Amino acid sequence: MKRPVDHGAMAVSGYTVPWHTAAGTPIALHVSSSRPVRDVHVVRLDTQAAEPMGWRVEPTGNAVSRRDFDHGSFLRVAAAELAKATEIEGVAFEVYLTRNDGARVLFESGNLRLGLQDGRLISGEDGNSPDSDVVLPANTWLKVEISSNDGATVLRIDSDDLLSPFRLDRRFDLPWRLLTGDMVFGTSTANDVRSLNAKFSTISLQTAAGRIAWTFPTLLPRGPLASTGTDRVLFLETVNQPAFCMTSRRWDGSSFDPRLVPSHYDAVHCHDDDMEALQWPASYQLQVPAEAPAGVYAFEVGHDEGSERIVFFITSSERRAPLLFLVPTATYLAYADEFLPAHLYEWMCEDRGHRFAIDNNLKSLYDYHSDLSGVSICSTRKPKATLRDDYKYPLCGCPHNLPVDLHFLRFCHNNDIAFDLITDRDLHELGLAGLQEYQAVITGSHPEYMSVEMEHALRQFAAAGGSIAYLGGNGFAGKVAFQDDLMELRRSPLEAGRTWDGPIAEQSLSITNQSGGYLRASGRGEFSLTGVAISLMGFDGARPFTRTPESRQPSAAWLFDGVTSETFGDEGIVLGGAAGYEVDATDPHLGTSPDTMVIARATGFPDSFVHDATRWYEGGDRERDERRCAEMTLRHLPSGGLIFCASSVAWCGALPAGDAMNDVGRITRNLLTHLAQEKSGPAPDR
Repeated sequence: MKRPVDHGAMAVSGYTVPWHTAAGTPIALHVSSSRPVRDVHVVRLDTQAAEPMGWRVEPTGNAVSRRDFDHGSFLRVAAAELAKATEIEGVAFEVYLTRNDGARVLFESGNLRLGLQDGRLISGEDGNSPDSDVVLPANTWLKVEISSNDGATVLRIDSDDLLSPFRLDRRFDLPWRLLTGDMVFGTSTANDVRSLNAKFSTISLQTAAGRIAWTFPTLLPRGPLASTGTDRVLFLETVNQPAFCMTSRRWDGSSFDPRLVPSHYDAVHCHDDDMEALQWPASYQLQVPAEAPAGVYAFEVGHDEGSERIVFFITSSERRAPLLFLVPTATYLAYADEFLPAHLYEWMCEDRGHRFAIDNNLKSLYDYHSDLSGVSICSTRKPKATLRDDYKYPLCGCPHNLPVDLHFLRFCHNNDIAFDLITDRDLHELGLAGLQEYQAVITGSHPEYMSVEMEHALRQFAAAGGSIAYLGGNGFAGKVAFQDDLMELRRSPLEAGRTWDGPIAEQSLSITNQSGGYLRASGRGEFSLTGVAISLMGFDGARPFTRTPESRQPSAAWLFDGVTSETFGDEGIVLGGAAGYEVDATDPHLGTSPDTMVIARATGFPDSFVHDATRWYEGGDRERDERRCAEMTLRHLPSGGLIFCASSVAWCGALPAGDAMNDVGRITRNLLTHLAQEKSGPAPDR
């Protein structure tokens, strides 16, 4: 269902295609605006002040205007496809209704519409004959059959619920006529009502030439689905990105792996707030100069009341520095347009990006659909209204994600620390080849989400002698998958209480069919790679770190050159300190290597900081209370590389700005200077 963009919170919104690119390549800006656009130019954001680049941005001829969002997924067999069939005599499908209020449409074709009004069936010619006493049951599989018989239309609906069986037989005296329109499931042919919240499976047409059927694959398709049955192949479209690889009527709990029992996962889940990649026309284009340095950039779109910046990334196409910064675009995309509903969260500050998301019913991968199922897939081809250099997270009133990472990159520029840049999507595509020429990979403040391919490449890199400077917290945790402009994330019930949690039976990713959830559930992830994982989360005051005796051993003492205080990190732009928001700690039980050194620890966190729900402590409550800490670690690898873990999302925010220096800055500068040097060979004695 189309709706114009609500620009009440932000006069301009948009996205770029591609989102990240290399020097010498084109990039297009797709924009919606409620105000006349005054000018568009490119600025670089990772320098001390936003730096105008002077690059020529060309209009495409598609004038900027207020664009539309199209919400709600459904299924369609186009009229041109139906014309291929020989005399359609009936249709059958399976449907699992979830939560639907108001007017909805279950099925429409020709003169027949099956509708719902607050759950009650409305059926008949054009859906105008109410069956006021019939409520279709939700949360159970229904088999729907419609057939033409002796000049009448027959409707049969049966449920699979053994305890509360449902059966409906209806006969309409008017014949079912297909006419010349589309056949749709989950919306009206005019797409003028909210689409249906429901799972669909096993759609078939009965024709004079035989049965034409569609089975939904467990792997996300790249286009329409071809039918089976007769020689004439018809195509069914899945519109607006419903979720694939969902449990169907055949699922019996015998397996949670769709690769073993694909027939148990041959359903799609449609939602009234699904949104696929947008198709706004490009209004501006840029040919990125061949000499453009890698970094974080934005199109700055000016209008008569101000401006907005639409972020993109220019990556390194050749090695120019020994250090490589890994931009956590998977995390950025997962958080983009987060709803943060007021009935669940107390906002500490306002942010126009979140208001824009709420006004336009956008969803992040932290949000849930209107039927309470989790949002599991999204596209880069959408506005990312919360991805801004001036963004502040309403739950803590502080910068979060991109602006914190920009604070770190500016620190590097100010201290002559050279770096190249790669996005994690690049790493997913390139694997180890994207890292091989570098001494060390540096992360941002919150590299939470990774594909299996990304994590494996980092593991290979470290095993071959490379180093990893993990300058954040709660990283290398959640598993994602990519396909074209899409990213998918299925959350595990283990994550209950932190965000939506899906049923374990629907945890598999439709892009790969791998199990979703935590990487560590697949034997990889945080503990086995870095040695630490999230231990606490909170939005009150951050804490400083204090050195441990182990930090004075020769293999670690170099990190603290110039640091005169035992305790450091008592200031910062994220919650006022170096250890805060989400912090990590070791756990040998979960995989921390015995050669991991804890070189600093932060304690004294407020009671509002909650423990990670996935951790179990042998000593019970007493041990858990003793482990209310963040632990900075250092591990020297047999390959000659090392892994440093700041173990806090707030660490990069505690770096000094401009020409100033503090102990967090000294430790970070010592680390990066050391990593930029030639590889040192085997691990030193401790």
